[in-house]
Order: sequence, then structure tokens, then C-alpha cells
Amino acid sequence: MNVLVINCGSSSLKYQVIDSETEEVLAKGLCERIGIDGRLVYQNKKNGGEKEVSEVAMPTHKQAIQLVLDAIVNPKTGVLKDLSEIGAVGHRVVHGGEKFASSTILNEEVLKAVEECNDLAPLHNPANLIGIRACQELMPNVPMVGVFDTAFHQTMPEKAYLYGIDYDYYEKYKIRRYGFHGTSHSYVSKRAAEMLGKPYDQVKTIVCHLGNGASVCAVENGKSVDTSMGLTPLEGLIMGTRSGNIDPGAMEYLAKKENLNLEQVVQILNKKSGLEGLSHISSDLRDVRSAAEEGKPEGIRALEAFCYHIAKYIGAYTAAMNGVDVICFTAGIGENAGGIRSKICNYLGYLGLKMDEEANKVEGEERIISAADSKVTVMCIPTNEELAIARETVALVTK
Repeated sequence: MNVLVINCGSSSLKYQVIDSETEEVLAKGLCERIGIDGRLVYQNKKNGGEKEVSEVAMPTHKQAIQLVLDAIVNPKTGVLKDLSEIGAVGHRVVHGGEKFASSTILNEEVLKAVEECNDLAPLHNPANLIGIRACQELMPNVPMVGVFDTAFHQTMPEKAYLYGIDYDYYEKYKIRRYGFHGTSHSYVSKRAAEMLGKPYDQVKTIVCHLGNGASVCAVENGKSVDTSMGLTPLEGLIMGTRSGNIDPGAMEYLAKKENLNLEQVVQILNKKSGLEGLSHISSDLRDVRSAAEEGKPEGIRALEAFCYHIAKYIGAYTAAMNGVDVICFTAGIGENAGGIRSKICNYLGYLGLKMDEEANKVEGEERIISAADSKVTVMCIPTNEELAIARETVALVTK
């Protein structure tokens, strides 16, 4: 079965066509600047084609998806003869609240429930829904599946997901920790067990998904038992532009000092904090790292804080699971920054962890990067959320 995977943002759309039998990516690309002017990137991976970039108007997501479908079946560079060869569409949906503990066939009842979660992810869920509606309109007879970022973390115990606030607020508004990057954490933890030849339900794994958005997850015996992001993706680690954990009292203090309202303070924490706010250089770790290597104090402070907070979470989750077998690094930073991995792991010698610095030079490849005599296995595993979405989609539509 050929599966079209859609990851829809407010003004962008990523897509892949995957042959579920071989798990080969046939085509991939993205639409950018939807509603502004429009840019389509398409690559025929089946024939090793070059990336094709077209500046083309796409006022709405429906038109963007139509352009994607046209590219997929283009007689010259397409990978399918016609759209009937698409067996299903898998959609990334950011927030499913408590309603969805697993991927789900999308129907009107489900879409209404997703819409009810919009307040929890106002930047993501409405865009996800727009993409789903557009696909339904253009491919009315093709089954659609929603794969939720939050679903993997629905196995967290109550002691892990509750905040220390009046329980009435949880009962009335479901204010709790949900966690994100679930598709990535699930894929990487499963892949780690496969690579080690161990049963998934007998491994204690900590996954560090480190990109512009970043989170850590404790996966005990195949289940997420804790994760660093919370009600929203703002909680947890220092990220590209997000602050991560902060004393709530600091928000009131900042608001009074700068004469800001709550929305303005939250905007600062989401968009003008993290690596960018600490360094005053960039939200991109590569720029911050270069500055640190040049001895610039602003780069050093941001880099040190970034790594320290990750190491603290690893320590906390080792305690939560009463031990750890495997620590995995994934996503843009986790997969490609050996120096960052090493700096984080330098804090973990008490676990008997030893790095293989030669193996740790790897970028973007699956590899064990700890020494043979390390008591904890450390791995670099590139995430593949699109493949995970395709697998979930096929599993549901072929039941």
C-alpha cells in the first residue's frame, strides 16, 4: 500500500509518499508560504531525482495539497500513475488531549473531538484540521488516519502528569502534562530495542529528541512514563526560542517590570527565549556552538545551560525508572552534534556511562556511540516520524 503522510502547519505542509511494503520513500517535499505567495518543493526519491522548487500561488491549504497530488502523479516526474494508487493518508495531529491514547481513523466525530483540543494547541491543531479537511475534499474515498503527538504519553501515571495545583482545575479543564514528540519517542525507543536485539517490553530507555523543539522521554518497558513537555510544548528543556521551565512567579514579575500583559509574556517565553534569548546570537545551536568555540561568553552560557538541563532530566528519569539501559539521541541536534552528546554524557559518569569518542563522531546514522564496557548503552538513532505515521496508518486501515 502507498501511504501519503501529511504534516500540516499554519503556513506550511510537509509530505511523503511511502510504499508500506518496502518502507521506501517514493517522494517527499514541502509547501511553504501558504496564504502568502507559495513555494512547492518536490523530490522523486524513487528515481533519485533532484529537488524541484516551484514558486507557485497557493492561497489555501486545499490548493497546496492539490499541487502536491499533481506532482505525485505528474507523467514525467511523478511516482504514481494516478491517485487511486494512494491507499490511505496519515496525518500528524499535535494534540489529542485525553481523548486519544492511540492513532485513530478520522471521521466527523473524531474531528470534532480534535477541534475541542484547539485551545490546548492553538498554533498546531487548527492547521492540522485544515489539512485533514482539504485531503477529505480532494480524496473523499481514501481512508484518513490521525496520529497524535500526545498519544504515546497517555500511559504516563497520574503522579507524573498532574500539576501541583487545585485538582478542580484538572477535573474542569484537564490542565495536566500531556507531552509531545510522541511519534518520535515511540519510533526511536522501539528502534533501539530492535538494534540491541532485546524485547521492547524489557528495556528502560531515555530518548532525547533535540531539535529547535526539544524534549526528553522516559520509556519503561515500552511505555512512556514521563516526559519533559507539559500542557503545551513550552515546558521542559531550553529550546531554540522557548524558555523551557521557569518559575511562574517570574512571569508576573516580568509583566509588572515591563508593563506587559500575560499574552505578551507568554509570547516572549515562546518566541524570544531559549538559545536565542540566552545568547542574543541565534536560535540555531550551530551558530551558538560556533560562538562558544570562539570563546564568546554569550555562546558559552547558552550552550552550557542547554546541555546541563538535558543532563538533569536524564538523571531525573533514571530515578523515575529506577535505572536506565539505553540513552538515545535523535532529531536535528541529537543526530548531528557529537560534541553536544559528549558534553551531556559527561554529567552521567555516575551511571557507569563511557563514550566511544570515535563512534560519537557519527552524524545522521544509526550507531552505538558508547564504549564496549559502558554500563549504559548510548545510541544515535535518526528519527523517522513519517515512517512511524505510515506504519500506524497501515495498521489501522488494514484491520
